[in-house]
Amino acid sequence: MKNYSEQSVTCPHCGHNIRITLDSSAGSQEFYDDCPACCHAIHLNMQVDELHKTIHLFVDADDEQIF
Repeated sequence: MKNYSEQSVTCPHCGHNIRITLDSSAGSQEFYDDCPACCHAIHLNMQVDELHKTIHLFVDADDEQIF
């Protein structure tokens, strides 16, 4: 599986489309990125499935997390 891939996501705050480069070399990760249009934090949860060689990316606003 390639370690780097580029994904287009939509900001959950303002709807702006953003291109994000994902690095799957460290496995599954959870991180935040700021929207360049509205400057709000975007919560990104990347799940790497090594068996099926896929990456699942879940995007939500930082205030929408379920604990």
